[in-house]
Amino acid sequence: MRIQVSIALTGLLSSPLLAAEMDVSVELPRLPVAEYHRPYVAVWIERKDQSAAGNLAVWYDVNKRDKEGTKWLKDLRQWWRKSGRELNPPVDGLTSATRPAGKHGLHFDTTTQVLKELPPGEYRLAVEAAREVGGRELVYVPFEWPPKNAQQLQVQGKDELGAISLAIKP
Repeated sequence: MRIQVSIALTGLLSSPLLAAEMDVSVELPRLPVAEYHRPYVAVWIERKDQSAAGNLAVWYDVNKRDKEGTKWLKDLRQWWRKSGRELNPPVDGLTSATRPAGKHGLHFDTTTQVLKELPPGEYRLAVEAAREVGGRELVYVPFEWPPKNAQQLQVQGKDELGAISLAIKP
């Protein structure tokens, strides 16, 4: 009897209590312009009061000589004001190179630092893009954390961003 109880308790304690997952899909449209540059993109989570709860991804020109690519990060204006200026890129696991036109997926779970420390509540996923010799765009996807059930949320960008999808699973 003791062995059965011990095994049951071990299984209960070893499984994470909040094993939620978050999948983000960011579509970057190919724009019909003469001089196309890949956009800089920031993906982060905001609290209800619009303050940054944490960064998920920042795509910029990491290969520029003398870290010159970082000087253009401030063109991601909302992200820069809310949390970008506090970073010292490159940040392992957060920053990476710009992406070509197309759909790009990101996966996060409760082992990700931002989600691990995210208290229950209402949030919004923010995705901002800025492109040299182009425009800038910011879209939001509201969500609740931790998820009570699976959700598939999507918003459509207008210029610099295409479809932004957020899939959350408990």
